[in-house]
Amino acid sequence: MPPKDHETKLGAVLVRNPTVDDIPAILSLHRRCFPQPNDAGGPWNEKHLRSHLHVFPEGQLLAEKDGQILGVASSLIVSLGRNPLRKHTYDGVTDDGYFYNHDPQGDTLYGADVYVDPDARKFGVGAALYSARRDLCRRLNLRRILAGARLWHYDEHAARLTPEEYVWQVQDGKIPDPVLGFQIKQGFAVRGIMPNYLHDHRSRDNAALIEWINPEYQAPGEMGNKVRVACVQYHMRKVADFDDFANQVRYFVETAGEDYGAEFVVFPEFLTVQLLSALPPMGSREGIRKLSEYTDQFRALMSRLAREQGLYLIAGSHPVALPDGRLENTSMIFKPDGTHVSQPKLHITPSEKTWWGISGGDSLIVLQTPKAKIGVLICYDVEFPEAARYLADRGVEILFIPYCTDNRQGYLRVSLCAAARAIENQIYVATAGVVGNLPDVPAMDVHYGRAAVFTPSDFEFARDGIQAEADPNVETMLVTDLDISDLYRSRLSGSVTPVTDRRTDLFEFHNKLSNEIIAPGVQEGHL
Repeated sequence: MPPKDHETKLGAVLVRNPTVDDIPAILSLHRRCFPQPNDAGGPWNEKHLRSHLHVFPEGQLLAEKDGQILGVASSLIVSLGRNPLRKHTYDGVTDDGYFYNHDPQGDTLYGADVYVDPDARKFGVGAALYSARRDLCRRLNLRRILAGARLWHYDEHAARLTPEEYVWQVQDGKIPDPVLGFQIKQGFAVRGIMPNYLHDHRSRDNAALIEWINPEYQAPGEMGNKVRVACVQYHMRKVADFDDFANQVRYFVETAGEDYGAEFVVFPEFLTVQLLSALPPMGSREGIRKLSEYTDQFRALMSRLAREQGLYLIAGSHPVALPDGRLENTSMIFKPDGTHVSQPKLHITPSEKTWWGISGGDSLIVLQTPKAKIGVLICYDVEFPEAARYLADRGVEILFIPYCTDNRQGYLRVSLCAAARAIENQIYVATAGVVGNLPDVPAMDVHYGRAAVFTPSDFEFARDGIQAEADPNVETMLVTDLDISDLYRSRLSGSVTPVTDRRTDLFEFHNKLSNEIIAPGVQEGHL
């Protein structure tokens, strides 16, 4: 979620998603809020917090002022079936506090914890965190927020009141309760009492099950679980100038959006190299540097098209000059509001290094959209399973692969590896490559491409694990619908379940990427 200022009695308080670097301060605050080892809600440790950030970074919130963390809220998404208001325990619903049972396809945001610095209470910090949590629920189109509310003063009244009677009196304003009373003011309704919810002497181990209903929720039958994807198989040909190039790109985006209702459009790698055909012949390194000068024009064009069509536009790739003088092969992902994030290519081919002097990037992005969580790997990157596994482990459901290959062997390397990534991670992988030729542009002579969308290979999906495939080497656009629910049905009860059957007792996946929130709904890792 985007960082957002909330007005409180302390002034403006910033609510944002935490990062790994915040963990020591969060643990320190948690110890201040729950000093007794057996107090409800504790104790978190570093493994818990790292797990929270790993499985659901968007659901973790912190409030800070002048760099000091004043409060934290933790949550996960759960699916509670036909009886979502049934009794449960804290350890059961949070998987012993690790959130491993977080279900991106669930319909309920579960509030696992909220705590505020004792010196900052009653100043509106808690209200800011609850407001941000409601915003998250709306944005992710979840049906409700559930939580177990502590009965703060119940121990003092247990001799004469049952937990139900205590809650009734709190609701009537006869007993002040700083936890449940506050949550009721935040719009939550009490749905029942849960005995043995968690060990808490104040509550006699009881909790009130509280619910907030999202008034903007759209049921799957209304909104649909399908995502429409368009993969542009783009023909390289000589252009007269940037406007000529822009007209060709505009045609495909408008056709995808207006005629076919696509929600995601992906162009091929090195889409903009076509612009060099409008310039006098020059050496490959000089040409790629010249091409980077079009970055602002290219960005403005793609931003305008994404905004006009109200779709997500994966704009192939383009060489971007960095402040230190290096060039990165970068895919810009434009959102319906026209803003964008950038995914650099990590693995650089020998020819890119030799002919163009391209440098590899060091970050990976996960973008949460209303319909699916997406990521992008550029061409050669898909031939390295670690990058795709990193993205899949962070919830990516559709992986987009813009590529540029000059012969059938190169195309097969990309496509066969894309199919493997779909199978081993149980995700969709959508590819788009260039066709045609640019005789006057060094290192971009001829091309071989065939757009395709690959799926896991199981009964839920199309034969051969190929959702759709274009005819090779002709300019066209491949349009297909992807059912995100099929991925989760396959992971739960497929013929094989590679996501859950991994032998983590034998093999561990390590990376040197740290998770940082850089934009609304975006997670990025840096080396």
